[in-house]
Amino acid sequence: MVEGHSVHRVAASHTKRLVGKKFKASSPNGRFTDGATAINNQVFQRIEAVGKNLFAFFGPIKGPLFVVHVHFGMSGQWSVFDSNSEDVPEPTPTTRLRLEHPETGLVSHLSAMTVQLGDEALYTEKRAVLGQDPLRADADADLLFEKVSNSKKTIGQLLMDQSVFAGPGNIYRAEILFKAGVHPNVKGIDLGRARFDRVWLHTVELLRRGFACGSILTVDPDEAKALGNPRLRRYIYNSAHCARCGGRVVSWDVSARTCYACTRCQPLNDADAISQPKASPAKVFVSHCAREPLADRILQGPSKLVVKELRAELERRGLETKGTKAVLVKRLATAMDIDEPEDEQEPTHLPASPPLEMALSAEAAAAEKALAGENRAVEHIAELHPSQAAKAAALARTGKRTRGGGGKKVAGQVEEVEAASEAEEVHTAGRVVKLEAKVEPESDVGLGLGGRQRKVRRTPQTAQLKHTAQTKAGSEQTEAGSEPVADSASAVE
Repeated sequence: MVEGHSVHRVAASHTKRLVGKKFKASSPNGRFTDGATAINNQVFQRIEAVGKNLFAFFGPIKGPLFVVHVHFGMSGQWSVFDSNSEDVPEPTPTTRLRLEHPETGLVSHLSAMTVQLGDEALYTEKRAVLGQDPLRADADADLLFEKVSNSKKTIGQLLMDQSVFAGPGNIYRAEILFKAGVHPNVKGIDLGRARFDRVWLHTVELLRRGFACGSILTVDPDEAKALGNPRLRRYIYNSAHCARCGGRVVSWDVSARTCYACTRCQPLNDADAISQPKASPAKVFVSHCAREPLADRILQGPSKLVVKELRAELERRGLETKGTKAVLVKRLATAMDIDEPEDEQEPTHLPASPPLEMALSAEAAAAEKALAGENRAVEHIAELHPSQAAKAAALARTGKRTRGGGGKKVAGQVEEVEAASEAEEVHTAGRVVKLEAKVEPESDVGLGLGGRQRKVRRTPQTAQLKHTAQTKAGSEQTEAGSEPVADSASAVE
């Protein structure tokens, strides 16, 4: 799914490169022929993002405008090519719109689930039913709180409702509520202003971070280092244990989507007990939109390994390698002797670190994903054509520089950008919350909430398991993301 931060990146990119020009418009697959005819040789006046929706305005400066409404769906993209310096691929069967500007050599391909032509009334109508977008200057937190506080739906449901919060998806829901310390099953009417403010604060913070770096990165870099895993990208999404406190993560279905919560960091108090979910230990899986290195997955249990990896580990141990995945998982789980984290005291609040400011170009963002082992199939860069993303990933792996990446090399990792100040103010639609920087010293043990030390007992078998996994991780990361993504848009949340 193309999330709100990626949609805003497309709008920002096209404002710089496309707005103000007249284009020759056509519809290669014939599914937007009338629309292409209407905007042909019309001035591209402006483009707006609202949540997961884009609105492109074409026409004269004075007079009625045509509006093209775009919803990318799962894997749409609106790419731009400079024919003077790069090859322009042929349109695919899903290319709804092609824009060509002969004077500059710019060519643009749009592939999306929804590409709809209308007038300015279409924009007004669509905008009226969308909720508050944390990346827009006109977001109204007070209006949003009024809507949330009058709802009997849970905050977990409301965060995924685009008529309430416009932009976040399932990964964001898990991580926003975790950082806010709010259980997903607290009802809107029971949330209260203090907890709502924390939810909105982290919604703004995390989507801004996504906009800056082009990926859903929810773990503050300083905390990731303090926890002993600088590569850590998310706290609880698709995890069996909380990355911060080591506690158990539970999951359950909400409107056909998996919802996550840490039992320690997101407790339900007595007043919220009526909303207690029927939760079970989180069922982790091999995620294609939040890919993790083998060395990290194998320590979380066999369920996060694919069949090929399961058989390789079983063979290394001299065990039977035949059977279905469920059989292989059970066999390896029986063979693995990994101690659970020790019981800890109740956590206290840890002040958040300043939001990450890492302004990466689309190419640099695609390179960072490839180097981190994340698959481009879902959480991808919507400003890039699959061929452009594949090229950026290949350049990253060979240590070459990416265009627009600020002169940084992206071989092995994307360089961290130092925080501009010791504290940063995050503006949440009229409310200003100051986040004080707090960097804990690095140590050989993880830090739990409130700076507590967290020790994880490791057996000799675990140490050998991690050593073997780490030797394989490099080859896996090289392979991950190397296949071109199909140029398609087929489903929507």
